[in-house]
Amino acid sequence: MYVGIDVGTSVVKAAAFDSGGRQLAVESRPVELSLRDGFVEQDMDEVYGGVVDVLGRLTGRVPEPVELAGLTGQGDGVWLVDGEGRPVRSALSWMDGRAHELLDQWLADGTFETVFRRTGGAMFPGSPGPLLAWLDRYDPKSLDAAAAAVYCKDMVFQRLTGAARATTDVSDASMPFLDPRTRSYDNRVVELLGLTRRRRLLPPIGDPIATGEARGEGLPSGTRLSNGPYDLPACALGAGVTSPGDGLLIVGTCLAALVATTELDLGSEPAGLYISTDRPGHRLRAMPAMVGTAALDWVLSTTGVTHAEVNDLLASTPPGAHGVRVLPYFAPSGERAPFVEPHLRAELSGVSLETTRADLVRATCEGIGYAARHCLEAAGLTGSLAVCGGGTRSPAWMQLLADVLGRPLRVVEGEVGARGAVLAAAERYGVSLDARVWTEPTMIVEPDPGRSAYYAKGFQEHLVRLDVARGTAGR
Repeated sequence: MYVGIDVGTSVVKAAAFDSGGRQLAVESRPVELSLRDGFVEQDMDEVYGGVVDVLGRLTGRVPEPVELAGLTGQGDGVWLVDGEGRPVRSALSWMDGRAHELLDQWLADGTFETVFRRTGGAMFPGSPGPLLAWLDRYDPKSLDAAAAAVYCKDMVFQRLTGAARATTDVSDASMPFLDPRTRSYDNRVVELLGLTRRRRLLPPIGDPIATGEARGEGLPSGTRLSNGPYDLPACALGAGVTSPGDGLLIVGTCLAALVATTELDLGSEPAGLYISTDRPGHRLRAMPAMVGTAALDWVLSTTGVTHAEVNDLLASTPPGAHGVRVLPYFAPSGERAPFVEPHLRAELSGVSLETTRADLVRATCEGIGYAARHCLEAAGLTGSLAVCGGGTRSPAWMQLLADVLGRPLRVVEGEVGARGAVLAAAERYGVSLDARVWTEPTMIVEPDPGRSAYYAKGFQEHLVRLDVARGTAGR
């Protein structure tokens, strides 16, 4: 069997596949996030322990030889480790907002745009550049004690394999220090962010992705393992999004819009990033928004609605939700794609005493759909669109999304990131797997022409309201 490991932000998963891509079993375990006053951290030992636990349960449940394993996980943030991959301090999550003042300063003095023009990465508070600069200013002892500032999957890979030193890959390194043309670190960017004396902390880049053998924790000793790509490009691989112009929308805690491209436009509005892939010259134009199912979860918990009720509620109120509108920017760190505005917050309008729970739920789903359309258009979608993530479990929401986006959706279910991690590992090890068969969609959802026309106008109205909100953000 083939094993994919996906070290998510709130859940760690391991999935087993047969040689034809059929998902045999999945094991998962939740991991905690510590949230306080904009600080969002994770316990690395808990995360690593979760990985070992789910792998042990998976290999015990499907007692077949493991041909190879691929590793993926959450990107961004800062995971400070010692020489053995063990934590120096708690990991700073990509959701962390503590560095927003530094980002405000860089937005004002032009550093933010200069970095984008060099790397194609639009920094946000939870990206490594701002977080490392914050640590250098307020917690320098942690940086002094660290051997490397890595990403989540890199810590896991080093500890699973016992590698002598930490490494990352071109996908994780893409934000914000990687020059996408040379596929190496841009030392001028390091200098611009005031981190020259911390340059030693940036881990070597495995290009192609690093490989190693498991040392017996979770996976059988000697199992071949590859490190990367991180979860966004892994999902693109797992959904079959590799041809220029084709796109993927990940409907998860946050939305992530990805479009495959061979172009590199560093002159566009600074937003999102270009994710380098294992194929030189091939990239993903990514718009990973902060908005996503977390916005809907907040509305559901506030109104006392369960996820099981969403389908019926969406069917009980018409498009437009009786005039209720939602700008769904609920994240405490604002928004990062397809624009960067750390101070943007959610807005609800058109609400009255006659507004129902169904109106609020539909308006939120529509708002998330408009945000997704904004991201996909900015990323340059011209071809087919695949969709994956937890949001795909609601048929009514998938139909609403198809209508709002005005295009068919190739819905890919199951553990798409873990599937992509296996395909990346197979490519790296020269193992022949039929990627077309592995990435077949579960279903195709066609848009309704009448509703799509309605939502095309609604999208333009959304952009107008968004412009007003961005103009007053932070005041």
